Amino acid sequence: MQPAANSSRDLPESQAASASRSLSGLRSAAEMPSASGPRQLQPEVGLRARLLALRDRLVSSPAFQRWALAFPLTRPLARRYAVRLFDLSAGFVYSQLLLAAVRLQVFSLLKEGPLALPQIAQRCQLDEEAAERLLEGCTALGLLEHRSDYRHRRTHYGLGMLGAALLANPGAIAMIEHHTRLYQDMADPLALLRTRGPAREMARYWAYATSSDPALLQADAVGDYCALMAASQPMVAQEILASVDLSHVQSLLDLGGGEGVFLGEAASRYPHLQLRLMDLPAVAARATARFHELGLALRAKVVPGSFLTDPIPAGCDMVSLIRVVHDHDDAVVARLLARVHASMQPGAQLLLAEPMAATRGAIPVADAYFAMYLWAMGSGRARRPDELVAMLEHAGFVRVRLLPSAMPLQVRIILAERGNRSYPTGGS
Repeated sequence: MQPAANSSRDLPESQAASASRSLSGLRSAAEMPSASGPRQLQPEVGLRARLLALRDRLVSSPAFQRWALAFPLTRPLARRYAVRLFDLSAGFVYSQLLLAAVRLQVFSLLKEGPLALPQIAQRCQLDEEAAERLLEGCTALGLLEHRSDYRHRRTHYGLGMLGAALLANPGAIAMIEHHTRLYQDMADPLALLRTRGPAREMARYWAYATSSDPALLQADAVGDYCALMAASQPMVAQEILASVDLSHVQSLLDLGGGEGVFLGEAASRYPHLQLRLMDLPAVAARATARFHELGLALRAKVVPGSFLTDPIPAGCDMVSLIRVVHDHDDAVVARLLARVHASMQPGAQLLLAEPMAATRGAIPVADAYFAMYLWAMGSGRARRPDELVAMLEHAGFVRVRLLPSAMPLQVRIILAERGNRSYPTGGS
């Protein structure tokens, strides 16, 4: 969802308009019929194409691979790519070592300081040989570190950089546990790619994604995913609020706001801010309870309903869509943005924040991970910023711009304004 442009710069209005025209033009050209059938985009030609073809022939040659390993100047590169390829094939093993360490609370155990292998084995209720396999594996992955010379079962272990960072991120720990559901769907990736639907484990978990009437979902159908979102939302909320100044905003409506974590974070920073939240009835009940716990009951109004079928509350000078748009397919998103635009007053702002495709430095996050996650879920896709800009402008928003963020792999942020023109909402 991120552009090839530098992620630390805003996307100017002129560039946004250009991106919109380019994206629309590209789709129109690709879809334009010809006498022989639908028009197809052609692969690039020229020097770059010829060089890439030569590279492919060389790298796929066993003889060239042997030469690259033997030649001192290319040997480091050959080794690096060999490790990367092995890491791809071994990724599931790495993820399960991490899961085992999380479930055994190894990182919490070592928070107060290093321990010897027998101590860790005893507290984790593992025999020492099994504990050594786990601890050495986590050390190899940067989750733990040796805190003494390696002496087999007399070795002391402490937190590594990644393990220490994980302790500060309960949302990531919750996602590590949650991935066991995703891996059930990913066990047969070809079957998943060929059959997408409500029978998938992820589709059952995110029940609203494939439900014919999400507003009818009961508390037991939304409880697990609401809790997961609440656990992972604080780090997202903090990232957004570090990038967006809400001091001029008097009232903020969070659509699909879940249990109200984002609004709670915003309220703590901006005491003047009036809060509105709209989500499915069963989710809205959880948000109401959270606002009471936070002492925000007088500042927060919760509206139960579907933002696709029920009236969207009007009158707020900012509307937010936090990790909402990528959950839905294009036609639904177009309808949602049109309805949001119609509900807003001219000059009101829309805040859209979520992981985006083509994020420089974090491309696998959205383009690989979220691509398959949302496919298994049965709805939605990660989009590039230029796609989102085009969709927002098509809905009537103006001054659409991409804001810089400190951790773009986690969330990218687009801010837009409601234009003066009215657009059809595509039905209610």
